Amino acid sequence: MDLGRIFTRRGGSVVDATPATPGAIGVLMVCMGNICRSPTAEAVLRSKLRAAGLERAVAVDSAGTIDQHRGEPPDPRAVRHAARRGYDLAALRARAVEPADYLRFQWMLAMDEDNLRALRRLQPPDATVRLELLLAYAPQLGQIEVPDPYYGAPAGFERVLDLVEAACDGLVTRLARELDRSAGGRSPD
Repeated sequence: MDLGRIFTRRGGSVVDATPATPGAIGVLMVCMGNICRSPTAEAVLRSKLRAAGLERAVAVDSAGTIDQHRGEPPDPRAVRHAARRGYDLAALRARAVEPADYLRFQWMLAMDEDNLRALRRLQPPDATVRLELLLAYAPQLGQIEVPDPYYGAPAGFERVLDLVEAACDGLVTRLARELDRSAGGRSPD
């Protein structure tokens, strides 16, 4: 897995991240255009991994299931709302999921059922990546999808952040257990 490529972002700038160590777990956040939900989820997960001391053990990126916004920055509303909570999306640039992602990442987490279906359609037969919904890591919310805020009111971007923060908390817990198990520890699922 070429983890160095994950941190040299689409726009040529380097995101505020510590390069992952060889053998790190790769997590790809996925929405449709890679301009609202998945870059938000990428930044939130990076922040939570850093707070947990796991930033070198997990490589995080984001992509879209369509290629409409390649090279574009995240939606200014997503950037603004994320910044209010201390997350920096400014250096991120949109890209589409590519076949190599299915080999590069161990987990690809979709924001909604439509994008999960798209990921399954695109999945090469030999890929062993785990394809799931992000909100599977926040069952307490009683919701399975992160709604697309693009055509809605500003409150939609706040709702995305609320959902993504809760899911990333659960995901960091799961990743910590996975890392402990791979290091020889014995943690239950």
